[in-house]
Amino acid sequence: MALLTDLIKLNLSDYTEKIIAEYIWVGGSGVDLRSKARTLSGPVTDPSQLPKWNYDGSSTGQAPGEDSEVILYPQAIFKDPFRKGNNILVMCDCYTPQGEPIPTNKRHNAAKIFSNPAVAAEEAWFGIEQEYTLLQKDVKWPIGWPIGGYPGPQGPYYCSAGADKAFGRDVVDAHYKACLYAGIDISGINGEVMPGQWEFQVGPCVGISAGDQLWVARYVLERITEMAGVVLSLDPKPIQGDWNGAGAHTNYSTKSMRSDGGYGVIKEAIEKLGRRHKEHIAAYGEGNERRLTGRHETADIDTFVWGVANRGASIRVGRDTEKSGKGYFEDRRPASNMDPYVVTSMIAETTILWKPT
Repeated sequence: MALLTDLIKLNLSDYTEKIIAEYIWVGGSGVDLRSKARTLSGPVTDPSQLPKWNYDGSSTGQAPGEDSEVILYPQAIFKDPFRKGNNILVMCDCYTPQGEPIPTNKRHNAAKIFSNPAVAAEEAWFGIEQEYTLLQKDVKWPIGWPIGGYPGPQGPYYCSAGADKAFGRDVVDAHYKACLYAGIDISGINGEVMPGQWEFQVGPCVGISAGDQLWVARYVLERITEMAGVVLSLDPKPIQGDWNGAGAHTNYSTKSMRSDGGYGVIKEAIEKLGRRHKEHIAAYGEGNERRLTGRHETADIDTFVWGVANRGASIRVGRDTEKSGKGYFEDRRPASNMDPYVVTSMIAETTILWKPT
């Protein structure tokens, strides 16, 4: 008698050319991820080979019940680390039947910005540091914390090892390997300052692919936490008080910044970001005011300041960039629940296309 685990592990490629494609999209909250699967006749190597699909938008908060059909446009393909074989994960964006992007489709506008010739010529690179918190399923309290109580103060947990300091490493390492298998440019992981909080980094990625890859990495993490029986939180301040919040620091460079004399280009870009600080903050995630307080390695939400090696700044420039006179900088303002399509394209638009008056 086959066990459930035996059936889950079946390698379809031994028996059929057909594959399973898991279509993924961003739901109505702008943070939640939805997906459903379909059978295809054979392996696929490019999104253009995939059929469009549809779903009931009235059940995701993205369409009214009387006109509920939303169309999925496949945009990026990744290997499926859960079904393995030739099966794939497909990142999609969402449109009306008339071909108009729905309001929660932030990829459409981002793709227009990244396809602008001036932006494309600058080969914008992004590296996103996604912080998150793992919660106990039934009580929504960080794993490793006593229920209704608190662990010892921050200090021993950042990049730590040990059963009394590092909680959830099995989930974190499973996610790391699954992302590498999928073809996501995940570049590292680490334990964070608050116990039960972790970070993974995606990048460097060019242009729109940064958003595609981060969303799929989040999806993979949601699936792994589902299997592990813990809850993924992207709340930027999951625990009030003297505990670090969760951000999505976004590292950025252009071809001009990476070239000789690039430090001057970096300073000009930072000046532009400062002049549009309010617009960026408004687009950098919900609840960010609870995180950007001027404490816990943040700048106050109403203040724009940059500095070299300063983790209390809005924008941090690394020592190596200052020393070499070229490189990249880190925008530390985005919240953990930010939309990477919005943040990456907005940084590119402000620093490359926007002309201050």
